[in-house]
Amino acid sequence: DELSRREALLLATRDLRPLTRDGIAIRLQANIDLPEEIEEARRFGAEGVGLYRSEFLYIENAPRIPTEEDHLEIYRQLAEASAPHPAIVRTYDLGGRKIAREVMETEEENPVLGLRGIRLTLARPQMFRIQLRALYRAAVHGDLWILLPMISTVQEVRRFRAFSRAVLDELARDGVAHRGDLKVGVMIEVPSAALTADLLAREVDFFAIGTNDLIQYSLAVDRNNEHVADLYQPFHPAIVRMVRFVTESAEAAGIPVSVCGEIAGDPRFAPLLLGMGIQELSMAATALPRVKQRIRTLDYLASARFARQVMDQW
Repeated sequence: DELSRREALLLATRDLRPLTRDGIAIRLQANIDLPEEIEEARRFGAEGVGLYRSEFLYIENAPRIPTEEDHLEIYRQLAEASAPHPAIVRTYDLGGRKIAREVMETEEENPVLGLRGIRLTLARPQMFRIQLRALYRAAVHGDLWILLPMISTVQEVRRFRAFSRAVLDELARDGVAHRGDLKVGVMIEVPSAALTADLLAREVDFFAIGTNDLIQYSLAVDRNNEHVADLYQPFHPAIVRMVRFVTESAEAAGIPVSVCGEIAGDPRFAPLLLGMGIQELSMAATALPRVKQRIRTLDYLASARFARQVMDQW
């Protein structure tokens, strides 16, 4: 059965490094919703947590808003269990389809284009302050990175920086143990962020490309709508060109860039992703063995030639 095949593949690949045939090391990380999943992720060979979806803490507790101590306990577990690798915590990605009625305070006609992600948290600073205080406190236990969702402008990053400085000043005044030097990155998941990646790269420490939303927003296609599902095309030249520009911008700025959308966990897309310059992938833990196996069959330079062909097609 499928479980037995997966276990056999895990055993066969567990001790193998994710190296291309021409010796390029690819970093494989795990996307997780719950801290308990880290053990499985490590078992499948993940090098840390590439995406922890912190909104699940909110969703699990709703309608009660999680306390600072709730956040602190989760992030401490993440930091300790991921060591020596980092754990990347995406701040609340609520709104859109992940409705947060307790904090929205308004009805939206088109929530997917409304108050969601970083827009919502900056608009509800008290809720965001609780999360950030816990992140800075938990960082004394390990390597936590902060990832901001749904960024569309450089100004949003700057607003976050100003807000986080105020939170850090408050922690210092309170005499609370914390670390303030956490790396801060942004999700590249809307076209405006992808097309200004060179400007964003000057403001942040890393990029994580969320291909699910990037494809939907770029191609005006809801992948859950059966009438247009065939138009949801990760290989579309517009997507490939945007991702390549993001990786080039990251390379020029000397910052890492990963892909954490669903295509990262699909072995069929590995040649294209590597060909666009991606060397870090984050996915569901169970996808790691198959993707690792595929990477070990690829030639990095040949993948780059393949990506160029895709960019030139129509």
